[in-house]
Amino acid sequence: MDERPQDVRALVSEIEGHLLLAAAREEGRTAAARLTGRLYWLTDTQREDLEGQFVSEYLALARTSWRRTAERGEELRREYETAYRVLRQRLLAGFLFCCALLVGTGLLVLSAT
Repeated sequence: MDERPQDVRALVSEIEGHLLLAAAREEGRTAAARLTGRLYWLTDTQREDLEGQFVSEYLALARTSWRRTAERGEELRREYETAYRVLRQRLLAGFLFCCALLVGTGLLVLSAT
């Protein structure tokens, strides 16, 4: 198997996307059937048309929700990466300061003796 981990991750993401879409489609169909089941006066053609429109709207709303969630996830990732970078710089500066302080103290002690 000569596949790179990135290729495998892309494949897994694609499969997850298909499964998520299939689940959303089924949820939409179930909700549409519940809705049209209460509208007993609809003809079969009207019922099918309404169910089809409902599923289309349901999927459009789901996609919009997923897109917003992904965008927010990217925003959070950037924010955390920035905070991590700043923290790492502060820790490095503190470490260097402590090292300089130790060296200075050591030199002071050595020069006093």
